[in-house]
Amino acid sequence: MNKPYRSFAEFYPFYLSQHQDLTCRRLHFIGSILVLLLIVMAVVTSHWGLLLLTPVVGYGFAWVGHFIFERNRPATFQYPLYSLMGDWVMFAQILTGKLKR
Repeated sequence: MNKPYRSFAEFYPFYLSQHQDLTCRRLHFIGSILVLLLIVMAVVTSHWGLLLLTPVVGYGFAWVGHFIFERNRPATFQYPLYSLMGDWVMFAQILTGKLKR
């Protein structure tokens, strides 16, 4: 993972290569849904402390997927912004059926 990516478009194929295990991908998807639900709940209830849980929930599900099922190191550690972007692009592609879940 030492390759310097010059753009997200260049990075995303690598990101997908790190998410080949369906259980890992599903855990990412579940974590993303829960993050969205936490944001909605925080806005609706004005309990802004719920927002503090979003990284714990989002990364928690994703990292379990990587360490237990995918058996690799999350790209977040080396490419935090591109990985965050990749997670939401992958989420959208799963949601629209472009990627298998």
